[in-house]
Amino acid sequence: MVGIGLNWWQAIIVIFVSQLISSIAMYFNSRCASVYHIGYPVVARSVFGMYGSYYFVGARAALAIIWYGVQLFSGASFMSNILRCIFGHNFTDIPNHIPESIGITSANMLAFFLFWLVHFPFCAFRPYQLRAFFWFKSIVVLPAVFGLFIFCMVNTKGKVGSVYESTLGEGAAYGWFIMHGINSGMGNTATLITNQPDIARWSSTKSGAQWSQLITQPLSVTLSATFGILATAAVNNNWGLNLWNPWDLLGAILDKYWSGSTRFAVFLLAFCWMVSILGTNIAANMIPFGADSTMLFPRFITIPRGQYVVEFLAFAICPWKILASASVFTTFLSGYGIFMASVVAIMVCDYYALTKGNVFIGHLYNGSKANKHYYYFHGWNVQAIIAYICGVALPFPGFIGTLGASVSTSAINLGRLGWLLSFSVSFVVYFALCKVWPTQNQKIIKEMGLGWESQYGDIVIAEDGTQIAERGGMVTAVSDDSESVNRTTVAYRGEKEF
Repeated sequence: MVGIGLNWWQAIIVIFVSQLISSIAMYFNSRCASVYHIGYPVVARSVFGMYGSYYFVGARAALAIIWYGVQLFSGASFMSNILRCIFGHNFTDIPNHIPESIGITSANMLAFFLFWLVHFPFCAFRPYQLRAFFWFKSIVVLPAVFGLFIFCMVNTKGKVGSVYESTLGEGAAYGWFIMHGINSGMGNTATLITNQPDIARWSSTKSGAQWSQLITQPLSVTLSATFGILATAAVNNNWGLNLWNPWDLLGAILDKYWSGSTRFAVFLLAFCWMVSILGTNIAANMIPFGADSTMLFPRFITIPRGQYVVEFLAFAICPWKILASASVFTTFLSGYGIFMASVVAIMVCDYYALTKGNVFIGHLYNGSKANKHYYYFHGWNVQAIIAYICGVALPFPGFIGTLGASVSTSAINLGRLGWLLSFSVSFVVYFALCKVWPTQNQKIIKEMGLGWESQYGDIVIAEDGTQIAERGGMVTAVSDDSESVNRTTVAYRGEKEF
């Protein structure tokens, strides 16, 4: 945010507003998965149809590849700090044999490759097998955040200065740029908002994944961002620099205080930040892509195999180009969010406003025309498709304009509304269409007179005749045969799939 013209306090406000809106979206988008324990690909079937869901799952998979590569490069920047701390000039003086036009040096490519290799062991695990690692990540990152902030403020005596005065204009131009900043911040969490079903499905309670994120997301992100902004503002003011990345800050510390103790401290800080990015990449990109690829290619790909696939695809997007400058990075963030905002809007509208939280689990695994709930029109929910197109269409010309095309000022301003505009338009259009032209599933729910989440705990009959029912925190499997009834009851802890 600071890198694109905001001063430090403007950036903090923009980040808080964007994260507050993001946490509200996460709150609503996590409910369906928490109640019915289904991931994003399955939720997409219930909303977009048995065949229509393939596009939206594929679209998310494509964005997961992009964001996976971006996180790889960010983590590789901390890997560069680590290698510099260990090898000193033997690392920084590596001859560069890569053309300048590529946007990366040989030394940084080595760091990128090493951080890429670090991901490989984690590709073999499923989500519930990584619990210990995520606990480790959450523990080590806190000392790193507070430690770096305290060092910067003590070293500079807390003199933030005026080096980060706003370079924005006034009036309408100022307001539009603030909206651009908010949507850039939301773009940073757009994938996480969309991925909520993949995370919330493991919740042992209906609202466990809702309130925790609604409260902690805006506070934790804003607090950590505030520390980062104030620390870099103080360093820039006193050291005469212009930094906006934490890895650049660590590099500046090494430049100013090249000693054994400093190198060790920076090594620990860079390691903790790298672990944090590794965990984010696994949870927000690697696992969702694995889930998406299993739906798209179920005969050939499992979740671990899909995670290996995204590892290799990450090189293709050249993430060092995306992170070449602050303006390019924020353009990328604010742009790609419009495609996911419409998806989230339709899913939230369908669950809360149109189907009253009723999902017929058994029909989500029936791809035939006999599926009266989710086959829709030849497998496509036409109303949802129309709403999606409308939501993406309005800000899309503005997004194209930010990439260099010649468009009007009005189109640019609509593009700056990005995520918020796409979400609002898709929600309103889908709700209006379904009120005038309801889907078959919505008609059935109305005819049945179902109340809020009446299908929670519904009995699902598998193809082998096994009846699966959920009652509170218990999942009961009843297997019938000609001689007897074998009843098995187990506690649902989010560690098994039924």
